Amino acid sequence: MKGEAAGGDFIWATRGRDWGFRFLRDAGLPDPLMTYEAAFSALGEEPDCFRKQGDVVAFRMRDPKGRRDAAGRTIFHEFVLLRHLGADVVTAEDARRAVWPLVEAEYATIWGAGPSSRG
Repeated sequence: MKGEAAGGDFIWATRGRDWGFRFLRDAGLPDPLMTYEAAFSALGEEPDCFRKQGDVVAFRMRDPKGRRDAAGRTIFHEFVLLRHLGADVVTAEDARRAVWPLVEAEYATIWGAGPSSRG
């Protein structure tokens, strides 16, 4: 998992075509699950959602390219923006603009990779 640079200010969880849900960014936290669960606790399973509490933003978005997993399910990306990355975010669109450019190219190369390549 990467936690450096801008990636140190967010948690990113998603799945790929052939691999299950996992954290691809961990905000430099030893265990991002607690922060992730706290941020998403009030959002439930809504497909597209957004919540801001202080400088912490949780949002879920559908894959912008419409990618699906091998079972045909829509792929969602879940983000928790922390510190300065979440400070100026007011809307879901702000959040998408802040973080998607940081991960878009990486995801394009890994979404179809097999499970063993995501360790």
